[in-house]
Amino acid sequence: MPLYSDIGSRLAGPSGIQELMDDTGSALTTHPDMRMLGGGQPAAIPAVQKLWRERMQVMLDDGSIDKTLLNYDPPGGNPVFREHFAAFLKRECGWKVTAENVAVMPSSQSACFLLFNLLAGDTAGKKRRILFPLLPDYIGYANQALSEGQFTACLPRIAETAPHEIKYHVDFDRLRITPDIAAMCVSCPTNPTGNVLAQNEFDSLHALADTHGIPLIIDNAYGHPFPGVIHNGFQPQWRPGMIFSISMSKVGLPGARTAMIVADAPIVKALSNMNAIVSLANGNLGQALLLPLLKDDTLIKLGPQVIRPFYRERSDFAKSVLASALGDKVPWALHAQEGAFFLWLWANGLPITAKELYDRLKERKVLVIPGHYFAFGLENEWRHPHECLRLTYSQPRNTVQEGLEIIADEIIRSF
Repeated sequence: MPLYSDIGSRLAGPSGIQELMDDTGSALTTHPDMRMLGGGQPAAIPAVQKLWRERMQVMLDDGSIDKTLLNYDPPGGNPVFREHFAAFLKRECGWKVTAENVAVMPSSQSACFLLFNLLAGDTAGKKRRILFPLLPDYIGYANQALSEGQFTACLPRIAETAPHEIKYHVDFDRLRITPDIAAMCVSCPTNPTGNVLAQNEFDSLHALADTHGIPLIIDNAYGHPFPGVIHNGFQPQWRPGMIFSISMSKVGLPGARTAMIVADAPIVKALSNMNAIVSLANGNLGQALLLPLLKDDTLIKLGPQVIRPFYRERSDFAKSVLASALGDKVPWALHAQEGAFFLWLWANGLPITAKELYDRLKERKVLVIPGHYFAFGLENEWRHPHECLRLTYSQPRNTVQEGLEIIADEIIRSF
């Protein structure tokens, strides 16, 4: 076996996101009988698929597909796309941005990797860190640091909001911005829990970041302005000094691997330069598919009229299945359904770990994600996520129902 560098070992070793994607790939290809309740795969929504098929047909008919597939764009994105995306944000969201505030990247995942290592790590002889103010947070962040101790995190305040329902809040009594903090990052709606920041939490995080002169990174993969799977209407606003990530994946284009970063011009330029080194350029297809929809109201209506209602109905259905299957047989709770595509299930006092539960469920042809992968940057062990599972309800209803009933049965057996 070759000797890997320290950075190589960090990136090449096992990780939660690697396990997730391996399981997802296997379930979708070599094990079609597996009930896939673990990935972030968007659902096949007929109206959304119809939209992208129509866009591709237009590109085939007018010949623009040839230019799209044949040419390289600048590493920061197609200049025309950036202009129109900035205009879209200004018109639809009221954000005071120009093309200089927009960088196109090959996925928000890769953008966050570059951002975390641009802003934090070994800096002029000191260690700078990224602070995650609201755990649990996205599994894909956990292994992106290129140096030891580059991430730190704050535990949430857990509130009981209804029978069998909880909500995580930022615990501002615990949150500390020390001189080594280079930036804060939070996904909203949060992957894995579907938590949406309250307006006062968003404002307070921004005020803290602004006071300390650090960026606040908001990962909007599931939220504002699209696909808009936020059930309480929250629409966070970009302000100078902030960094927003907006993904095309959850409007039915995960295969296009395209995201937009909205940030101050120096950050945009730095990301563009980094992208030239690691990726040369972005994929053109996602930008070409989306471009005409930035000029009218098609895209801004797609979320509230099509995508959000679909997931709201699926969320209510999945919740009712679990409630019926678990009843009051064991102590359990779901995170309040505020957005995104997931259920976050807490089996309070689970006698085994979520990883052991994951292994048992896999034997029964159900794939989930154990909760401990979403808790990182901590100095001390936190038992709570070892009692939690992230579950997706994007798959067909019968698959979701069968999978959730098996999960409930296995949890009951474990107590």
